[in-house]
This record gives sequence, structure tokens and C-alpha cells, in this order.
Amino acid sequence: MKPEEINNLLMPFSVELNLETGEMLNPKNHIVRKASDMKGYYADSDALNNLIEKKNDPLHYEVFEVPVPAESGQLMYCISKLQPGKIGDEFFMTKGHYHSIAETAELYICLRGKGYMAMKTSAGKWNAQKMTRGKMVYVPPCWAHRSINTGKEPLISFCVYRGDAGHNYGDIEQEGFPKRIFERGGKVVIE
Repeated sequence: MKPEEINNLLMPFSVELNLETGEMLNPKNHIVRKASDMKGYYADSDALNNLIEKKNDPLHYEVFEVPVPAESGQLMYCISKLQPGKIGDEFFMTKGHYHSIAETAELYICLRGKGYMAMKTSAGKWNAQKMTRGKMVYVPPCWAHRSINTGKEPLISFCVYRGDAGHNYGDIEQEGFPKRIFERGGKVVIE
């Protein structure tokens, strides 16, 4: 590195987490998704509309971030906190996304709760990995992914991926996922 480039280096920093609540303290970005943000994602749209109306558009999930420059070599990290609940008999989930740079992997570490990381490729492959406290899930490049909370408490994950990866939500809005996760007869069912 040339001496004149040293002043452009990102300064090291640290961020504090509350591991009990799953919150990043003093995040620069706090993304909030309410139930109304999830229109078009669930099989039972009437049940979603009823929840929005009767529960005053409740919190669905949130993401806490301290962003880094969107450039090669940087690592973005965040905390994802997905609330428990169901739309009809389908468990709460995040929207899900590919990365804009499709060749990007992502690592999730479950800090609290239980659920699944559902993954799919545009070529039709599908996979779901259980998420429980202390479990790490590796999402390979070119796999869309979403979290699904099958428990009674928030599903909280630490996530890390390349800083310039970006998010592609549009393809998931159009394609959806080939399988969904429901509660049927008191059991978790994937179909």
C-alpha cells in the first residue's frame, strides 16, 4: 500500500451486543419489517391481512447493522431478530434474498431461538438447515435464503457476508420459495 492511501483506510471499530435481547447497541442502521411489508410472501394472504388489521400491523422482524464501505475486502455483519408467530399455519419468516453479487456466501450463527434457514437456487435446488442456539449455517454462493422461526421466542442470528454483496429481493418476490414451513397437528411440517 502506498503511504498516501493510508489515510483512506477504515479505522478499526467495535460494536457491543446484548446477547440476551439480541440487539446490537447503537446500530447505524435499524431496519424494521412489519407484517404489512410481508404482503405476497405467505400462502394465506387473508390471514396476513387479518393480522395486520387486528394486531395493528405488528413487528415481524428487524435487522441491526453498523455498515462498512460497500467494497471488495470489507465484511458486513448484522443481527437479525425474527419474531415468533404464524400467518394461518405458516411460521413467520423473513423476505429472503439472493445477493446482488450472486457469488457471495453468508454465514449465520444462531444466538437464540429455533427455526430453519431455507435456501434455494434459481436452478431449482432446495435445502433447509435447522437453526438452534450455537449452530452455524453456511449459505453458499448463488443460494437465496430466508430465516423461519418455528419457536415461541425471537429467532436471533448473527450474519456476516462481503461488504459489496448487496441484496436482491426482487427475484424472491417473483419466484418465491418451492417449499414452505407450517405447523400441522402440533408438528413442524415442510411441504
